[in-house]
Amino acid sequence: MTQAMTTTERTSGGPESGDDASNQFLTFSLANEEYGVDILRVQEIKGWTPVTIIPNAPDYLKGVLNLRGTIVPIVDLRMRFNLDTVEYTPTTVVIVLSLVTEGRERTFGIVVDAVSDVLNIAATDIRPKPDFGTAVDADFINGLATVGDHMVMLLDIDCLLRPDEIREITSAGSE
Repeated sequence: MTQAMTTTERTSGGPESGDDASNQFLTFSLANEEYGVDILRVQEIKGWTPVTIIPNAPDYLKGVLNLRGTIVPIVDLRMRFNLDTVEYTPTTVVIVLSLVTEGRERTFGIVVDAVSDVLNIAATDIRPKPDFGTAVDADFINGLATVGDHMVMLLDIDCLLRPDEIREITSAGSE
């Protein structure tokens, strides 16, 4: 589990003044690893509910949800990352995110194993992602941070899906 934090650390908003600016990240678990996304990009967290399946969609696209009148594509992050699939449990959630690509803001959801915490991570504590060369596509990793005794991979959600994948998902959701 993540490092214990005080209420101030959990709820203080935005970057702090000074050289040690920090950002808040919503952390979640996926295949026993911790990931984080910028809290300002999170629109909602909701428990798993069945989705409307879209025929001929990519495997990682579970389907779409009608979220208060907005059709939201739902991506299974385990499948997107080529991890083993598991049965969804009561802790499985959908994190609804705001994505900016090709100059447009889009909303999509990611299915994760469980939400962990909201962490303030100082900018100076974020390390660059390792250089994997062309062997591994890790463009969606913004950096890595050590929290307590484990690493948290900080995701760049704008790079989580390639523009062609977003167009495919968007067109599948509108059919």
